[in-house]
Amino acid sequence: MRIILKEIISIEYIKSPLNYIGGKYKLLSQIMPLFPNNIDTFADLFGGGFNVGINVNANKVYYNDKLIQVVDMLEYFKTQSLEGMLHQIDSWIEEYQLSKINQDGYIRFRQYYNQNKNPLCLYTLICFAFNNQIRFNSSGDYNMPFGKNRSSFNPALRDKFSKFVLALQNKHCDFYDMDFKDLYTYNLKNNDLVYCDPPYLDSTATYNENGGWTVKQENELRDVLVNLNNKYIKFALSNNLATNTTLQDWVEQNKFNIHYLAGTYNNCNYQKKDKVTRDVEVLITNY
Repeated sequence: MRIILKEIISIEYIKSPLNYIGGKYKLLSQIMPLFPNNIDTFADLFGGGFNVGINVNANKVYYNDKLIQVVDMLEYFKTQSLEGMLHQIDSWIEEYQLSKINQDGYIRFRQYYNQNKNPLCLYTLICFAFNNQIRFNSSGDYNMPFGKNRSSFNPALRDKFSKFVLALQNKHCDFYDMDFKDLYTYNLKNNDLVYCDPPYLDSTATYNENGGWTVKQENELRDVLVNLNNKYIKFALSNNLATNTTLQDWVEQNKFNIHYLAGTYNNCNYQKKDKVTRDVEVLITNY
């Protein structure tokens, strides 16, 4: 096992317009230099807000996430006119009088989305939701409360959305909502890279609060990564050694590499069950 401390490199990256808990945007300057050069296919098994995949230099990107609503949204962004989408968002904002203070308008618009399930409507709704978070009930209806005095489709978010959409439309990207155990079998080769940013053990967030990420799933993912290694396919795994207490033993057993990253999630709502434990954010690789 090699233990590597990575120097931070300053580059301007595209930031996702989706606020995913645990998103890796702030760590991109440390993660990206650790990826190999000349990636053919980049498979993002837990795509989330797509902060990593949108910035990776690869011939093709597989985006995969269990939330079909987010998969559909990103695919919609890729196929629709940016100008047309901005015009539609502005029309909804005007029609429902969406703002930081109009909760009634937000509730009516949320009801409208839950009736039609339009992907761009969902994105607009998220912009005015509490902390811009994504959460659905068991019936598939969006149920985040209103983001009073905080959330809106402000100029900064509009600019972020525009830059992200243009970058996405210039990227060769395929979208999936498959189980993570299945996607990696898609004819991957030794010049491809599988990236994994799964929910972390002993943590809860809006996207994984119903049962969270289990030890069984963690072990299944580790089996996937070992199988990839046996096939000489490169992988990179984002995780946290402080909360995932068996991870370092697994790394040592398989002679993988640990890259320590500087950064925490202290300023977000990613709640660890043991709040006293210090973050030890790492990227684990087999190359």
